[in-house]
Amino acid sequence: MASLGERIATEGTATTPRPIVDLLDHLAEAGVRLAGEVRRAALTGRTGYAGGTNLTGDRQKKLDVLGNEIVLEALEKSRLVAAVVSEEDEKPVITKSPDAPYVVCTDPIDGSSNTDVDGPLGTIFSIAPRPKDGGLPQGRDLIAAGYILYGPATLAAVAATGMPARAFTLDEARGSWESSHPRLACPVRGKTFSANLGRQRTWHPNIRAYLDWLTDDDKASGRPYSLRYIGALVADLHRCLIEGGIYFYPGDPKNPDGKLRLLYECAPLAYLTESAGGRCSDGTRRVLEVEATTAHQRCPLVIGSAEDVALYEHFMRSGHHPEENRA
Repeated sequence: MASLGERIATEGTATTPRPIVDLLDHLAEAGVRLAGEVRRAALTGRTGYAGGTNLTGDRQKKLDVLGNEIVLEALEKSRLVAAVVSEEDEKPVITKSPDAPYVVCTDPIDGSSNTDVDGPLGTIFSIAPRPKDGGLPQGRDLIAAGYILYGPATLAAVAATGMPARAFTLDEARGSWESSHPRLACPVRGKTFSANLGRQRTWHPNIRAYLDWLTDDDKASGRPYSLRYIGALVADLHRCLIEGGIYFYPGDPKNPDGKLRLLYECAPLAYLTESAGGRCSDGTRRVLEVEATTAHQRCPLVIGSAEDVALYEHFMRSGHHPEENRA
C-alpha cells in the first residue's frame, strides 16, 4: 500500500522538495476521508443544508462544513502550514504553526450542489510560500496545486515545482494511490464546452458571439461543440484535461467578476492546467497574473485547451473569429 507522497517520491519523476510532497500527502489523506464521507452521506445524514451561509453568500451544505473540518485538521497535523484560506471561513485561519513555511488555499467541497443528487464533487487546493508581509498568496507565487475528484473513482490531480501535472487514482480495496495518468497533457483543442447558460442573455455581446460560433454547424471545424456541464468545476475541468475542450464562467451585470473565487478556485486550477499544457484566463489575461486583494475575491474564468481559450480571448477583443471576413 502506498500513500500519495510515497508514490510521488518513489517513481523518480519528480524533484519536488520533500516538504511539498509531505503536504500533498496530508491533503490526499484528507481526500481519502472525504471520499468515504461522500459515499456514505445519504446513509449518515450528511446530505442537505447545514443551516447557514458562508461569507460569499452560498448556503452551506452539511458536507461543506465537514469537508472544511477534515481539510483543516489534515493541514494542522502536517505542521507545515501557517494559514489556510478556505471558502468556508471568513478570514484566513491561522494554524498552531504560524511560522510554518506554507499557506494553503482551498475549496474543501467543490460542487456541493451535487451532494444530494449523487453527482461528482471535488476538493481544490494550492500551496504557496508564506508571504513575508503577512498578506495573501498570489497566483504567481504558487508552487503546487491540484484537486481531488470524488466520482466513480477517487482521483488526485497534482502539479508542483519539479513535477509535471499528473494524476493518481485511489485503489480503495488496497488503500493505496496508484499512478493512473503519469503525465496529464491537455489536448490543444477539444470538441466540448462547459458553461452555465442560465444567464447567457445577459453576457457581453462578444461572449454571445463566441457561443454562437461554438454551437454553429460546420463540419470542417468540428462544430458544433457539445455541451457538457456537470456543475462541479473540478469534474468539468477534468474532462477538459483528458479530452480537451473549454470551461468558461464569465461575469454578467449581476456578478461583473463572475461567481468563482480567485484564490481557492481559479488560481489553483490555473496552475495545474498550465502545467498540463492548457491555458487559463479571465478573458483578457492569465489568471495567475490577477492580483488578489481580498480572501474571497471573485474572478471570471476561462480554462481548458490552449487553442480554445485563445479563441475565446480573441472573441472577447473583437467579437468575431480571426478568419472571418469583416470587410
